[in-house]
Amino acid sequence: MIKIYKYGEVDNKDIFARATTEIDVASIVTDIINNVKENGDSALLSYCEKFDKAKLSSLEVTQDEIDEAFASVSPRFIEILKSAAANIRKFHEKQVRNSFIINDEDGIVIGQKIIPVDKAGLYVPGGTAAYPSTVLMDSIPAKIAGVKEVVITTPPSSNGKINPVILAAAKIAGVDRIFKVGGAQAIAALAYGTETIPKVDKIVGPGNAFVAEAKKQVFGNVSIDMIAGPSEILVVSDSRSNPKFVAADLLSQAEHDKLASAVLVTDSMDFAALVSDEIEKQIPLLERNEIARASIDNNGKIIVADSLEKAIDISNEIAPEHLELCVDSPFDYLDKIKHAGSIFMGRYCPEALGDYYAGPNHTLPTSGTAKFSSPLSVDDFIKKTQYTYYTKDALSRVADDVAYFAKLEGLTAHAKSATVRFEK
Repeated sequence: MIKIYKYGEVDNKDIFARATTEIDVASIVTDIINNVKENGDSALLSYCEKFDKAKLSSLEVTQDEIDEAFASVSPRFIEILKSAAANIRKFHEKQVRNSFIINDEDGIVIGQKIIPVDKAGLYVPGGTAAYPSTVLMDSIPAKIAGVKEVVITTPPSSNGKINPVILAAAKIAGVDRIFKVGGAQAIAALAYGTETIPKVDKIVGPGNAFVAEAKKQVFGNVSIDMIAGPSEILVVSDSRSNPKFVAADLLSQAEHDKLASAVLVTDSMDFAALVSDEIEKQIPLLERNEIARASIDNNGKIIVADSLEKAIDISNEIAPEHLELCVDSPFDYLDKIKHAGSIFMGRYCPEALGDYYAGPNHTLPTSGTAKFSSPLSVDDFIKKTQYTYYTKDALSRVADDVAYFAKLEGLTAHAKSATVRFEK
C-alpha cells in the first residue's frame, strides 16, 4: 500500500528515493563494450543469441520486413501513429533555430551557423513492452533538425523479428536504417561502429540500467542526450480532483517498472486516503499489476502539505520528470514552476497524453536533473559553429586593446599575433 506522510516526515530529497538492488552494472557493461569494439558484428550476434534467444543471420531489418510489418498493423493504429506524428512535428518545428549574422560595424562580420549532426542513433527499448511512441519522439526531432542518417537499434524477439508496431512507427517517422540489437551492446555498436552498424555522432533514447551505464561510458566518444533513470511522476492536486483520476495517473507511471516512482502531493489528508483506496482498487485490474504493486509499495508516496503553494515548493525542490497540476486554474501556478521535465495542466490532462499524442517530447530528464537539463528536442541534433571576419582597418582599431588584454593574462604570443600585422 502507498505510504502517506505529513509534510516534513520525509526529506524532500528522499521523496523519490527508490528501493534498489546492488548489481555491478559498470563492470559488466565495460566488458560488453570492449567485446563489441574488438569483435564487431560477431559479438552482437552472440549477444542476441545469449540475451534475446534469437539466432540471427543478419542484423539489419530489410525493407521487405518493414513493409510486411506495416501491412500487419491495424489500419486504426496506423492512423493514430500518423496523427501523433503530426502533433509531434507541429510542436518540434517551432524549436528550429536559425543561423544569424551581425555586420553592423564597418569591416566586421560575426555570426553563427546551425549545423545538424551527420548521424544519429536512437535506442528503442524492447523486452517487457514495445514503445513505438519512443520511435516517433526521438526520430522526428532528428529529421526536423536535418540529420542525414537516422538509425534505430532495438532488441529482437526470440523469433528474430522486431515488433511490427516499432517498424510501422519507424516508417512513418522516416527512419533510415533499423538494426536488431539491444542492450549495452547496441550502445557500443552505435558509439564505435561495426561492420554493419554505422558509428553515429549522437545517441538518444531510454533504456534499462545497462543501457544507461553504456551511454555514460561511451560519452565523449559520442554525444548522448541524457542518463535517464526510472520513470517518475509527481501529481499536485487539491481535494476537488476525482481520486479515481489521480490514482490512475499515478499508476500510469508505476506500471513502467518496479523502480518507477509515483508521488502525490496534496493539501488534504482526507483526499490522500481516498486516492490510496483507489490505488488499491485499481492495481488488481492492471495487466502489469505485479510491476505496479512493487513500484507503489516500495517507491510510492503521498505527501500532505499545508497548502498548494507548499506543494509547488516541494515540486521545485525535487524537479520531477512528469508534473501534473490537478487544479482548477493551472495557469495561475505555471510561472511558479521552475523545475520539471514536462508539465500537465488541469484535471483532464493525464501524463499519458504526453507519452503518446499531444506533441511535446516524452524523453525527459529524471532524478532531479530537470533542475539543469531539458526534454529531448531539435536542439539535441544540431551543433553551433561561430565565425568571425575582420578587415585590416577593423583589426587596426582594436589590436592594441586585444594585446593589452592578452598581456594582462600573461599571454604575450597572443598579444603579438594581434599587433604584428601593423609593425613597420
